[in-house]
Amino acid sequence: MGKFHFLFSFMLFALVVYGVYGTEGNTNSTMDDSRNGKIGVIVDKSSRIGKEEILAMQMAVEDFNSFRNKSFSLVIRDYKSDPNLAALAANDLIYMQRVQVLIGPQTWEATSVVAEVGDEKQIPVLALVNEIPKYANKRFKFLVEASPSQLNQMRAIAGIVSSWDWHLVNVIYEDKDLSTTGIFPHLVHALRDVGAEVSEFVGLSQFDSDLFSKELERLRRGSSRIFVVHMSFKSAMRLFEMAKEMGMMGKDYVWIATDSFTNLAYSLNFSSNTLLQGVVGVKSFFPENNPSFHEFYNRFSQRFRLEHYDEDNHEPGIFAIRAYDAARTVAMAMSEMQEKGNHLMEKIELTDFQGLSGKIQFKDRQLASSDTFQIINLMGRSYRELGFWSNKLGFSRELRENSSSSSSMKDLVEVLWPGGSSTTPRGWVVPTDATPLRIGVPTSSMFKEYVHVEEDPMGNNLSFNGLAIDLFKATLDNLNFSLPYQFFRFDGPYDDLVEQIYQKNFDAAVGDIAILSRRYKHAEFTHPYSEAGLVMVVPTTKDTSNRALMFTKPFTVTMWFAIALMNVYNGFVVWFIERNRYPGHEGSMFNQAGTMLCSSFTTLFSLHGNMLHSNLSRMTMVVWLFMALVITQIYTANLTSMLTIQKLEPTVTDIETLQRANALVGFGRGSFVKRYLEEVLHFRSENIRNYSTPDDYAEALRNKEIAAAFLEVPFVKIFLARFCREFMVSGPTYKVGGFGFAFPRGSPMLTDINKALLKVSETGKFRDLEDSMIANEKCEDEDSKGEKSSLSPSSFFILFVLSGGVSTIALTLYIFNAHNLNFQQNTIWRLMIAIMRHWGNQRRRFSRRVSDESQMTVSNNFSNDTNLQIQVQ
Repeated sequence: MGKFHFLFSFMLFALVVYGVYGTEGNTNSTMDDSRNGKIGVIVDKSSRIGKEEILAMQMAVEDFNSFRNKSFSLVIRDYKSDPNLAALAANDLIYMQRVQVLIGPQTWEATSVVAEVGDEKQIPVLALVNEIPKYANKRFKFLVEASPSQLNQMRAIAGIVSSWDWHLVNVIYEDKDLSTTGIFPHLVHALRDVGAEVSEFVGLSQFDSDLFSKELERLRRGSSRIFVVHMSFKSAMRLFEMAKEMGMMGKDYVWIATDSFTNLAYSLNFSSNTLLQGVVGVKSFFPENNPSFHEFYNRFSQRFRLEHYDEDNHEPGIFAIRAYDAARTVAMAMSEMQEKGNHLMEKIELTDFQGLSGKIQFKDRQLASSDTFQIINLMGRSYRELGFWSNKLGFSRELRENSSSSSSMKDLVEVLWPGGSSTTPRGWVVPTDATPLRIGVPTSSMFKEYVHVEEDPMGNNLSFNGLAIDLFKATLDNLNFSLPYQFFRFDGPYDDLVEQIYQKNFDAAVGDIAILSRRYKHAEFTHPYSEAGLVMVVPTTKDTSNRALMFTKPFTVTMWFAIALMNVYNGFVVWFIERNRYPGHEGSMFNQAGTMLCSSFTTLFSLHGNMLHSNLSRMTMVVWLFMALVITQIYTANLTSMLTIQKLEPTVTDIETLQRANALVGFGRGSFVKRYLEEVLHFRSENIRNYSTPDDYAEALRNKEIAAAFLEVPFVKIFLARFCREFMVSGPTYKVGGFGFAFPRGSPMLTDINKALLKVSETGKFRDLEDSMIANEKCEDEDSKGEKSSLSPSSFFILFVLSGGVSTIALTLYIFNAHNLNFQQNTIWRLMIAIMRHWGNQRRRFSRRVSDESQMTVSNNFSNDTNLQIQVQ
């Protein structure tokens, strides 16, 4: 073996030396032999990829020769997936075969050494590698990336993970390929954009079988069940075989494969029928619906079947398509160089045509990155096409202009997961050999109603009680799996408690832990289970202002206006009906108006029924008095209640008053509030006092050691329940995070915990726990009732409608009766005038016989009598 290595090294050294001394002559020979049109190809002939590439490039050169009447040829060398043999093959093709360009190989390790040789001899090298490191384009000036970058598939994988609300994945890769490390930053960033993280990167070597089994066993014992596989086809098949033997290809597992494996999924043999069931893959996409591809497909399948009868599948894949386009690119460039001169590299860079794989056009010696991928579901030796993913559309079933798209893979065809189940795996499990979760519980809580850690008299056992503890237990009861745990006390600040999770001393933290942005660098939190906010609590003082108008408070302004309007209206109706029968209603209009208004308000205290002559006015007066009695009694009762309850006012209404007075304020021990008071509300550090218990708070406020105390909203409920008459909330509520449970960043169980926590809230369990927590300290706060005790017209709507309606009916009936009586009186008067006129005419005929003097005398007398009667009347 040592002799073989020595011989191999000597041959490689000889070739290099030959190349150094023969550079000038080789270059001239290459130019002289340019008409021969030799294309060097370096492939692994034993691999499926190599077989497809060789046949596809042969077809491309044959097609071009027949179309352009050329005689270009391929010179193929097998490098057997060995980078050293690839270097020897490149030197042989350049120095011995006088090729003008090189195509291949498939891996970056082999491509890098071939590119070194090509750069030295200024021979273009068209690489068919999926991913090339960023530095390669600048380092190798004659390297052309003939295969588009597939980095965008990392976003497609992140979209799959996000579609099913998974948050933690394991990445398994083949550590021999150095270009792989350049892919992972893209995957990490794509996962973070959707709220997911990589739990572990596991590199495996195809030559170490023990490493495969050890790493898989370690992953199996973990909690995450999401695996992203980025390996070559051969290594991935070996991985899946071992995973199958270890029971990791069944229910609850999720396997997502990249195009390094899925691009050859169509070539699976019959022995893989059940091995790959349920694997989801991201596959490189190329258009299959154009006529040129169909024609190529038929010819390729026929020739491949004849040349490689040992292969089960004879279809061309993405590797054949790209190799065909690469060979065509080289042939076109060589043809134009023979016709127009110039360097071959320049002609390749100017390539622009529509190939089988899409648009072939280079920019900085690179093809445009792929932005569309096919999502497949492996089913043994075959696969189902679920749909597509693209940068513009996201997930879609078809790639058409008007096709519907979605950001979730759930809108595609239903997926069959490992084990043949259509139920989406949760993505994580509680490990069978896992120890119970270590839950950190703070002992420095200011309000023991939320968290209280007690020791027994002997100091041996600890008991954990409080609302937060009960809520956490209720949340775990709503999980659809068992989650063992154990509480541990923590004596220290809350920030340090959260940091303990990051340091993996605790698996979670439970208590009255405020959700703060700075704590997210160490942990993630559940949804807030309490109200969020920070408020100011100040002492109360009695409100003695505006006592002179206290008698008006029982009713609102609108109510007083309605009472006055109703009284005036009812008084008007009574006055109008009784105006002709009651002497007090006579006189000038001013006197009558005064009488009417006086009657309106005195009616509230007496009926005056003996002065009314009409049944209509009596009916109006009865209903009016009923309304007046009800209103008077309610007014008296409400005023008495208001005089009994004294309204309380805050001693301080805003923080500006505190800052102008340079007043002292308080906060709770171990709380984030101090930093908030300094950085956001701009209180001086020396003006902030620290208190550890609610009683200390209350005593400091009573003694005026501090002018105000700042508490989180959940704590205020307990504090005011205990001291409801002495203190009150004043000023606005400052938005800060509520309380939540802390878990490690990217914890897979966080989603299930959040769902269970929402169930506890929606079923009213949390409200019951909160009510029971403050039930012993709750007192009746009547101040809020006094503030809203003024009554409005809506409380007396029925009375107003009844009284007003009766008055209106009485007024209507009176006007109607008066109109009929007036009509009858006018009829009798006309009849009497007619009779008197008729009697007067008869009298005149009888008196004509009397003398004129007597007639005149009688007439004058009659006239005088008539005038007298008129005057008397």
